[in-house]
Amino acid sequence: MKTERLVSLDVFRGMTVAGMLLVNNPGTWSAIYPPLAHAPWHGWTPTDLIFPFFLFIVGITTELSLRARRARGDDEGAIVRQVLRRGSLIFLFGLLLSGFPFFTWPPALEGASVLERVVHRVEHWRIMGVLQRIGVAYLCGALLTLRTTLRQQLLIVLALLFGYWALMTLVPVPDTGVPGRFVLDKPDQLLSAWLDRTVLGVDHLWSGAKTWDPEGLLSTLPAIATMICGTFAGRWIAEQQRPLTERLAALFAVGALAMMLGLMWHWVFPINKNIWTSSYVVFTAGIGAVSLATCMWLIDVMQWRRWTFPFVIYGVNPMLAFLGSGLMARLIASLWTWETAEGTRTSLQAFVFKTMYASWLPPREASFAYAVSFVALWFLILWGAWKRGWVLKV
Repeated sequence: MKTERLVSLDVFRGMTVAGMLLVNNPGTWSAIYPPLAHAPWHGWTPTDLIFPFFLFIVGITTELSLRARRARGDDEGAIVRQVLRRGSLIFLFGLLLSGFPFFTWPPALEGASVLERVVHRVEHWRIMGVLQRIGVAYLCGALLTLRTTLRQQLLIVLALLFGYWALMTLVPVPDTGVPGRFVLDKPDQLLSAWLDRTVLGVDHLWSGAKTWDPEGLLSTLPAIATMICGTFAGRWIAEQQRPLTERLAALFAVGALAMMLGLMWHWVFPINKNIWTSSYVVFTAGIGAVSLATCMWLIDVMQWRRWTFPFVIYGVNPMLAFLGSGLMARLIASLWTWETAEGTRTSLQAFVFKTMYASWLPPREASFAYAVSFVALWFLILWGAWKRGWVLKV
């Protein structure tokens, strides 16, 4: 059953990666279907499940990988070095992606020297991001679970979740002296925002807010808990002494219970992806467990596999899909531009969208069709890489 379970995991991971490409690459951000947009603040949409699913999967694969390495006889020192190397590389890839393209400058610096341009770029380089958070959560989560018992890991998760809840709701924010529970609907007045501005600096935060970062420092603590929840699922999946159907039933039950607990916690600490609230961790880990159990039931128990091939292709090469699609999106949207006959500049992305989709479809349908085409294009790219055995591993 080992190979079959790994296929299930590849499908689950592939669905998550394909979903990420779908929601990140609409034809236009001004016309998207509500389920394909993040919740404005409190609450959640299907799009808000993608990032925690990534971390949940990282936890599962980390547990399975460490088990396999120990079974091969690898010493603990080699495992620690691999964890440090992998986490650092993921963070570095994310940091480089945040700064790409490295040689574009604001109009005000057109006449500046190369050195002045480089300094300006570094001074406004976003430090945190999606891959950076994944790298930090993987590194911390793997090291915390490497030599600890299940009971100790449960205590670590509880400490992260309740400690973060206490910090965000009970501790007065230095800027205002007001505890966070009174300003949970004001992102720039929370303790997490103050810490990001103080440690990272406003020039290194997410450009969409400038006063706080959705992948900031303090909110990375509960993200580590999301990763460790994935290791719990991986530990249970690898339990060979129990029948697969029994493991799936337990995974369904625990996932449903976690969803309910997350919704109950939402009453006092709202589900919120932007600040990665503790209720959000519990709720999304529950949905992740139920979703993984569903994939395993369909693929391994019911043997319904004809639909899985596209998602397997996405699932076996997630890093290539993440980095490659991110670089492509930035190239066609901001770097490959030209001046039109009307005297305005247009990008390759805008030209393709307006010519091939918006010219004959309503706005939302055109935007969605462009996103689906982007996902299909990257399926073809990843399929070609898979056929040649090209897998970007970290």
